[in-house]
Amino acid sequence: MSAAEQSESPSQVLRGGAGNVDKIRDILFGTQMRDYESRFNRLEETLIKETLEIRETSRRKFEQLEGFMRKEFETVQTRIKAERDERTEVAGQMARELKDLTDALSRRLRDLDDRATTTERDLRSDLLQQARDLTEEIRARHEELSTILDRRVHELRDGKTDRATLASLFTEVALRLSDQFQIPGSEE
Repeated sequence: MSAAEQSESPSQVLRGGAGNVDKIRDILFGTQMRDYESRFNRLEETLIKETLEIRETSRRKFEQLEGFMRKEFETVQTRIKAERDERTEVAGQMARELKDLTDALSRRLRDLDDRATTTERDLRSDLLQQARDLTEEIRARHEELSTILDRRVHELRDGKTDRATLASLFTEVALRLSDQFQIPGSEE
């Protein structure tokens, strides 16, 4: 070994050996490696370019989707608000109609109650009048019958023989039939 070689440190030898290996590798695979390296660089550039395009396309699509979703949400919110307003209006209208119907029913019930009260009062008045008329007719019939009965009783009294007279008459007839009766003033 020469002094120059001996003066080289082991790290220099390794570096030099690594450089030699690179040189050998460059000689053996140089063109292929450069070809691979250029392919890898192009592939890397293509991947970066496509990744950027995909990223940009995805961003645009997400923005479009976000815009579409916003529009749909706004449409749905508008529709819901319109339906709510419509239902509120319908509910208000139904409440007004129900109030009108309730008022009409209340008026009709009051009218029917008034008519029933009037009819009841008229019926009571008619019944009272009929009761008075019947009472008057019964009283008149009673007086008429009492008068007829009194007249018949007087006729019977006047036309009948009293019991004592009838008893003496029967006694006289019995005595005459038995020839025991003597007429005063006819003495034989």
